[in-house]
Amino acid sequence: MTPLRLTVAINPNASFGKGRSVGPRVVEALRALGHEVTELLEPDFGSLMDAGRKAVATKPDAFIVVGGDGMINLGTNLLALTGVPLGVVPSGTGNDMARGLGVPVGDTEAAIESLVVALGKPTRQIDAALIHYGDSKTRWFACVLSAGFDAIVNEQANSMHHPKGPSRYLIALGLELAKLKPIAYRLVLDGRELLTSGALISIGNNTSLGGGMKVTPDARLDDGLLDVLVVQALSRIAFLRIFPRVFKGTHVTDRRVAVYRAKRIRIEADGVVAYADGERVGALPIDVEVVPNALTVLAQSEN
Repeated sequence: MTPLRLTVAINPNASFGKGRSVGPRVVEALRALGHEVTELLEPDFGSLMDAGRKAVATKPDAFIVVGGDGMINLGTNLLALTGVPLGVVPSGTGNDMARGLGVPVGDTEAAIESLVVALGKPTRQIDAALIHYGDSKTRWFACVLSAGFDAIVNEQANSMHHPKGPSRYLIALGLELAKLKPIAYRLVLDGRELLTSGALISIGNNTSLGGGMKVTPDARLDDGLLDVLVVQALSRIAFLRIFPRVFKGTHVTDRRVAVYRAKRIRIEADGVVAYADGERVGALPIDVEVVPNALTVLAQSEN
């Protein structure tokens, strides 16, 4: 293989620090193959974004992220519409986007081998979604956007300083479930208005979030559409009954669950903050539009 100029952006805190060794292994493997590798390792997300922006301006042959869905979100925001291919070696907690791209999860050596093989193949084009929010702000996502109960749990967990690790999210889930109440939503789907009292709304370009919760199980990365999951307001008991079905994607057969497909979506609700690919975006309202073929990725199997 002809030597390539590659940038590798690493999140040393992926999976709460458990994935710390993965980044150096990726860099070592690529350099051993003769590639010119620029390693980006910064103390915080903002600094990594700045360093990544400078690296992308040099037009590397590929920009590779090592971490979880938050790192893919970083890569998506740096690379959308640039034509620079995005590569992924998952080392995060959820790794849902890696699954959607067909990258091995839970096996670092297999993931590195998959990356090496992909570097020698034609790239693939997938869709990405552009969010308009706040005062003329924009942000991209590639996996799933949450604007309901799951986003509220994320917001609660991020406000907690203890405990460290995934148990924080379980505690946040319990705290928010205790005060579960309906949310009054106004949705506009390709110009069609929908008013609903809901518990959960997600917009999926990919199928899953949260480490395998198949919120939009039939979503495709390259169909030019976004899948919009709408779960009606539920009691705590009903929520606890339907929630486990999300891991198999069978929740969509419930009469209180609907999935719509659209190119442009507006979501309005009071007191709800949207999260995209696990990263905080901002308070509703938001407008989301799919941009077909916006993101170039190193070739992997279709989801």
